[in-house]
Amino acid sequence: MHLFVDISSHGFGHLAITAPALNTLAEMAPELRLTVRSGLPRQKLAQRIRAPFALIAGSSDFGYVMIDAMNIDLAASAAAYRRAHVDWPARVAREAAFLAALEPDLVLTSVSYLPLAGAARAGIPALSLCSLNWAGLFAHFFGREPWAAPIHAAMLAAYRGAHAFLRVTPGMAMEELGNVADVGPIAAIGRRHDLGLNGDKAVLIALGGIAHRLPVEDWPRTPGIRWLVDADWQCAHPDALARESFGLDFTDLLSSVDAVITKPGYGTFTEAACNGTPVLYRKRDDWPEQDCLIDWLRRNAACREIPAACLVHGALADSLHALWQQPPRPRPAATGAAAAAARICGLLLPEYLAE
Repeated sequence: MHLFVDISSHGFGHLAITAPALNTLAEMAPELRLTVRSGLPRQKLAQRIRAPFALIAGSSDFGYVMIDAMNIDLAASAAAYRRAHVDWPARVAREAAFLAALEPDLVLTSVSYLPLAGAARAGIPALSLCSLNWAGLFAHFFGREPWAAPIHAAMLAAYRGAHAFLRVTPGMAMEELGNVADVGPIAAIGRRHDLGLNGDKAVLIALGGIAHRLPVEDWPRTPGIRWLVDADWQCAHPDALARESFGLDFTDLLSSVDAVITKPGYGTFTEAACNGTPVLYRKRDDWPEQDCLIDWLRRNAACREIPAACLVHGALADSLHALWQQPPRPRPAATGAAAAAARICGLLLPEYLAE
């Protein structure tokens, strides 16, 4: 039973969505053979995917060209999409040949559309799993451009050609696809650890997998608060600690801190809510997915929006204290991984659904 999985490397959110479903699937079907294609490093993939997998290093999509974690380079993204579709039928034919040679029983993407088009041409069943799709974002950013209609049509055709698009909760509206099947929230569940900070509160700064360094060394000192930042920031602030120094994986660390500062993104939002971690977030500029994420987070977690200037100047003490005054919310159940794994297993092994 061979599953080919294409995981976008546009940040870490696609891996955060896909890995729990793959881990649950491997428990349901121990004989599973798993091949993963991704531009993410093997080490990063292996931190999340517990089942053995063969890795094909590479990316079949780019999502969007980013200036930093908050801002899209729209001109570069438009040029990249136009290049990608110069000879779209030939790209699909090459992808179909690649998949036919690989001989998977099922293709799963999060959330590239090229493998879906290739799978359809090769006669291989396919699914997609995500909170968004690139066609919806493309229509938002470029739908009015005179060159966009053929590209958007090709994207929609690829997504519509899949057996189903498994839309995780929370997720964007996708009425244009016509093959959406909803599943619950997907989130890894961590274990809380004592970070040994002698009563100080730990605030994790986690802006996702796209580089975006904050000027933490210029922030004022806030008694009783320690900032956990990426080691490669080499931050000289006296109250900053490298998050890697605790020796915990991301989800365990997220479960152990007193708050996380982040941007709207599926993985961090759902993992924070499902692990009971309060969230300070800065909205992204013109990112259409964020509204459904924020609405869901407000219903399911202690959270508070902060303006961009707070992350420049470190004026966070009042927002953090207000956040910690909010009453705790019941943690949402992360039911989506099991539901998605059952759908995947049902296509790989039709007899599974009959049991």
